[in-house]
Amino acid sequence: MVGKVHTTERLSELRKLMRERSLDVYMIPSEDSHQSEYIAPCDARRGHGFTGSAGYAVVTLDKAALSTDGRYFNQAEQQLDDNWELLKQGLQDVPTIQEWTTNQLDAGKVVGVDPSVVTAADARQFAEKVKKKGAEYKAIDENLVDLVWGKDRPSRPHETIRIQPVEFAGKSFEDKLVELRADLQKRKSLGFVVSMLDEIAWLYNLRGSDIPYNPVFFSYAVVTPDSATLYVDDSQLTPEVKQHLGDKVTIRPYEAIFDDLTALSANSSQDTTASDAKDQPKFLTSTKASWALNKALGGDERVDEIKSPITDAKAIKTEAELEGMRQCHIRDGAALTEYFAWLEDQLVNKGAIIDEVDGAEKLESIRAKRDRFMGLSFDTISATGANAAIIHYKPEKGACSVIDPKKIYLCDSGGQYQDGTTDTTRTLHFGEPTDMERKAYTLVLKGHLALERARFPKGTSGFAIDVLARQFLWNQGLDYRHGTGHGVGSFLNVHEGPIGIGTRLQYADVPLAVGNVVSNEPGYYEDGNFGIRIENMVMVKEVQTEHKFGEKPYLGFERVTMTPHCRKLVDPLMLTDDEKRYINAYHKEVYDKTSKFFHDDSLTLNWLQRETAPY
Repeated sequence: MVGKVHTTERLSELRKLMRERSLDVYMIPSEDSHQSEYIAPCDARRGHGFTGSAGYAVVTLDKAALSTDGRYFNQAEQQLDDNWELLKQGLQDVPTIQEWTTNQLDAGKVVGVDPSVVTAADARQFAEKVKKKGAEYKAIDENLVDLVWGKDRPSRPHETIRIQPVEFAGKSFEDKLVELRADLQKRKSLGFVVSMLDEIAWLYNLRGSDIPYNPVFFSYAVVTPDSATLYVDDSQLTPEVKQHLGDKVTIRPYEAIFDDLTALSANSSQDTTASDAKDQPKFLTSTKASWALNKALGGDERVDEIKSPITDAKAIKTEAELEGMRQCHIRDGAALTEYFAWLEDQLVNKGAIIDEVDGAEKLESIRAKRDRFMGLSFDTISATGANAAIIHYKPEKGACSVIDPKKIYLCDSGGQYQDGTTDTTRTLHFGEPTDMERKAYTLVLKGHLALERARFPKGTSGFAIDVLARQFLWNQGLDYRHGTGHGVGSFLNVHEGPIGIGTRLQYADVPLAVGNVVSNEPGYYEDGNFGIRIENMVMVKEVQTEHKFGEKPYLGFERVTMTPHCRKLVDPLMLTDDEKRYINAYHKEVYDKTSKFFHDDSLTLNWLQRETAPY
């Protein structure tokens, strides 16, 4: 991880541009024009001062603030220079970035933002708060950070797009269009503007590589009752992709979206009186669509914002996708096991000096040998000792630590495979753990098992069951500052909505459903000392119960991650007999499904046998 980022010169240049445009405040969110969590280098505007994946920066003419969540408190403190005030989201008496910004406002002041990188909903909400201060919230069509960046700003990627075969997708894009149009017809809409990159990739059964770790490509899509248009750079489309789309999809340049939407809206408008305007059909956009798209369509009078029907459909995996998840996790689990066995041998038996980046690169090379491997699904978190307490730690060569076999080692990593996406965390110790490390690890493991084994009635949300993973930590006055689970795509984004398990209120709105794939990853972190996280992927399935209260189906989880838990960190005395039986059954499954990869690798096979031995 890099150290202090010096921002004095950049802020000076930005403030000069703000004065030229009569702006008192300029807002810099993390997201790109598609509200992507992970972004291409050309869109890393907020990353000029802090490189964590979540955060929001605001610059006034004499102050600057960054707001981020608990995953990044340590990283932000290490990277931000003295120009910045750090707002730690979720802590008592810490203002949100919107509250901090409005506190800087007086009557007549102007707040500027690039309308392509904020949602219409957020813009509308914040504009009301600004208005109450007698100030103005203004769309600035040119991005001021880009102007400061100048010729050093990377160009937008234009990587080749590939087809995701139906054998892995489980459904043709033509069938997906039919289902989407049926939904649009029910809503009596003029059409749906799709702006989320993973939704477009899923809809058309296409994959790209424009954004690191996410197999997506820069694009927009518009689907109406009788047309489908894909806005993308034509140079990215192979003859095979064009044949795949055929005459069912019109291709238009990526940059043409805004002018086309304006024309489409104008052509579809009808003469109407004010009294019946509300009854006229509108265009639909996702609640994550940008303010710029909303403006191009004619504003709120012409647009209804909805939770994307594509997001909901994508979260329910097809049988082909579920089977792909099972199979890729076996191959991926074997890769992790091979890496952990190699790492222990190198550190303990050979006394090798291996830093965190060396470890991450070795793991990637092992994964690359597995069938259908397409790349990593995110930056590998390879963290030793105190670095493991930095929840989203990213080691960088020259600024990382040597892996210490006498300290905890946390590895959070994942792969993209043509048949699925993986995300697994294992915490290990190659020496002698302290009593507190064993206690904390076992408490986390007990919560992990409680969630994985849970049964719950249909209609239950991830918000409702989050406590199952935290209960044993809470009993000891301990906790962790991140969600317990996130949805996972199928050879798509490793973080996928709308489902999740955690304390965010948004998770209360969406019940878990059969076909969802979600992570289970409780943890515990002591700043400056160690960090623990245990993560498996699980799939929601219907389960049989002795009774069925209210005649509701009951749901549970199918585990798919296939690599062992760390024996050295488990205190068996803290486990119930039932928990031991469950772990034993899991470890037998891991051995049965992955040992075939190690017939000619006695080092890994012996390690696997040791780690999966029954309690």
